[in-house]
Amino acid sequence: MVGGLFRHLRQNLDFWRNNVCINDNVLQTAHEFGVVKVVSCLSTCIFPDKTTYPIDETMIHNGPPHESNSGYAYAKRMVDVHNSACWTQYGRRYTAVIPTNIFGPHDNFNIEDAHVLPALVHKTYKVWGSGHALREFIYSLDLARLYLWVLREYDEVEPIILSVGQEEEITIKDVVDAIVEAFGFTGPVIVSF
Repeated sequence: MVGGLFRHLRQNLDFWRNNVCINDNVLQTAHEFGVVKVVSCLSTCIFPDKTTYPIDETMIHNGPPHESNSGYAYAKRMVDVHNSACWTQYGRRYTAVIPTNIFGPHDNFNIEDAHVLPALVHKTYKVWGSGHALREFIYSLDLARLYLWVLREYDEVEPIILSVGQEEEITIKDVVDAIVEAFGFTGPVIVSF
């Protein structure tokens, strides 16, 4: 169960409950059927709200996630805990990938439920927030290729961040500026707080 900021705010408990159940069912069933490798998908929102940059995989459990999506973030963190326990108790090489913010064809552009980039495309003329928040993005097809690489080549239990190798995160304002330029938009860009 995934969604954007406003859906997380409305359904925080639903995100926690549904994702914990999904994760447990998938990993337990895989174990019971002797599946030797499972690659689960986490999210960058699992990282602590108060952190330093750049972030890396060792920082997942270093503090609480942002309260706006804590249900989802904690449920996803439990995948890492479950994977580690499967390794310790049964020697299962279950791992997880942490893709940066995904975008691509067939994305969800609904302003209430979309993730950052498709929501910004939808609101090319309006940005919510200061524009200073940092993000890193990955195109969905690049993520799919990296996911296959993890499935075939990555034999660790520890989660791995999947990124296209940008040197650093970019600000939301920079993303908005790029979208405005790509659309050839010449009107005002309104920033609201």
